[in-house]
Amino acid sequence: MSIARTWKGFALLALSACTTADQPVSPPPPSVVGRWDLTIQGPTDTFPGWLEVRRDSAGISGRLQWGWGHATPIVAVKDSGGAFEFSWPNEGDTTKAASHATGMVADSSGALMVRGMVHGGDGTSYTIVGMVAPELATVPGDTAAWGAPIDLLANGLEAWHPRGEKNGWSLTKGVLGNAPPSSDLISNQAFENFKLHLEVNVPPGGNSGIYLRGRHEVQVLDSYGKPAGSREMGGVYGQVTPSVNAAKKPGEWQSYDITFVGRRVKVVLNGTTIIDFAEIPGITGGALDSREAEAGPIMLQGDHTGVRYRNITIQPAVKQ
Repeated sequence: MSIARTWKGFALLALSACTTADQPVSPPPPSVVGRWDLTIQGPTDTFPGWLEVRRDSAGISGRLQWGWGHATPIVAVKDSGGAFEFSWPNEGDTTKAASHATGMVADSSGALMVRGMVHGGDGTSYTIVGMVAPELATVPGDTAAWGAPIDLLANGLEAWHPRGEKNGWSLTKGVLGNAPPSSDLISNQAFENFKLHLEVNVPPGGNSGIYLRGRHEVQVLDSYGKPAGSREMGGVYGQVTPSVNAAKKPGEWQSYDITFVGRRVKVVLNGTTIIDFAEIPGITGGALDSREAEAGPIMLQGDHTGVRYRNITIQPAVKQ
């Protein structure tokens, strides 16, 4: 082979490599895998929701949080070319028809969004729109600096407002009590990262909750003697399970010390650390909204049973 032919071959190879390198590489299609803060529109009302989709060696799985209840599994998840679909079994009654969701993931002004429909097993249809859930801070809250404590009962009920028309809340000698029929009680002031202290007295069979930023419920329940669970006293409802059940008997005053920074929460119940800066993946049922990046109020659940609270103080984190 001549030297000229050899150099010509090298030149063609180099040109081919440059041409291939210069060709634009198409980005992969958007995927529904991840966490999404949802707004759900039904026939008569709009409410928040949350969706988590995971992909691993076993396939694609996930959970859906509706406007109430707790996050439950989705199945038969498909994710291809920006389109997705899944089924959502009825956890409370598996004999009933499952709901089915279809939708698309697309770029909207530089941010990914999900848009789709959920066709309920009962025939009702809902529109879902969602944004990527924010990562938020993951640094443990014990490294934060704290401001002065704020007494949330110092100005009585003027610092609070009911969620609905029914209001069974009253304040007597520093004790905040709720008598059904009633609704949730919401602080007028919003908070981002904070340390919250309060004491609660749960009657036999009592059921309430403490919503952090109005979105993440720490359960208040007559759970004495039961196994620890995410829907028992001290759990983050359907999202985080305590290490132990430190609940006292109903009718006794119990103390909560809750530190919440970003998505990380520490829960101390009656002096025992039961959750140690665990991540809260998403909102819980009954949340005011799904705007997780924003500050939010303290909300006390009041639409279930009677309950009493006292000594409610909060220390906001000092922004560094």
